[in-house]
Amino acid sequence: MNMEVFLSQNQIFTIDAVRVALGVKRDNSTLDNLLGYHLSRGHIIRIRRGLYYTIPKGADPKTYPIDPYLIASKMTPDSTLAYHTSLGFHGKLHFLRTDFIYVTHTKLKPPFIFKKNVFRGVSVPKGVLTNPDIGVEIIEYQGSKIRVTTLERTFVDILDRPALIDNWEGIWRSLESIEYLNLQQVLEYVKFLDNATTSARVAFFLDQHREMLGISEKDLVKFDPLMPNTPHYLDRHSKESNQLIARWNLIVPKSLLLRTWEEPDENF
Repeated sequence: MNMEVFLSQNQIFTIDAVRVALGVKRDNSTLDNLLGYHLSRGHIIRIRRGLYYTIPKGADPKTYPIDPYLIASKMTPDSTLAYHTSLGFHGKLHFLRTDFIYVTHTKLKPPFIFKKNVFRGVSVPKGVLTNPDIGVEIIEYQGSKIRVTTLERTFVDILDRPALIDNWEGIWRSLESIEYLNLQQVLEYVKFLDNATTSARVAFFLDQHREMLGISEKDLVKFDPLMPNTPHYLDRHSKESNQLIARWNLIVPKSLLLRTWEEPDENF
């Protein structure tokens, strides 16, 4: 394979990937010269050290739109699109965001900024360390294979770490865009996380959206053994009025129960 063929097949690539594809040894200057040539011609741009993006012939490298999902998927060798970034990838994110999150087992580094987009790595949830591939699918996207959490895992992850979205309205509206969930997969992942507050949040959301998701009481009782023994706050930082939902031992802000963000005629 030559460089031109490689670029035609790879929208984004690491220097290690092109080295392997071209059969170039690590200490060979040939690859540096090739990359320098294509950089000068505007055929590629450097995202950061060791990571490049292919620009189509005739396109302006300064203005050509860069896909942030591809960049997030290559930030580390094990990058997995997750949380609201996974929701956005699946087309379920209610609000536009310019921060992109990936989970990784590697040492976390400061957020990386490229063309006003912020790419931030977060640690893998502790409960997942024993099974790092649970709830992860590999998808062909723009000529690359990328790792992304399933909707079932994403749904639970967001309720496990809501601070990553930092807006309950955004969380609720986004999760309400999901038309179907495999409840067995949801339950399995909730058990892996082994967090009573997360379990209660998940069960509460499912209970609130029975009709939308086609959930029965038979489905919900499977979550009963996972509930906290004492009341837990859905949002322990909330300073507004709350209400205890006894079924799930969860203290919930009244604004969430009343959906105060909706206009009076929004559903008509």
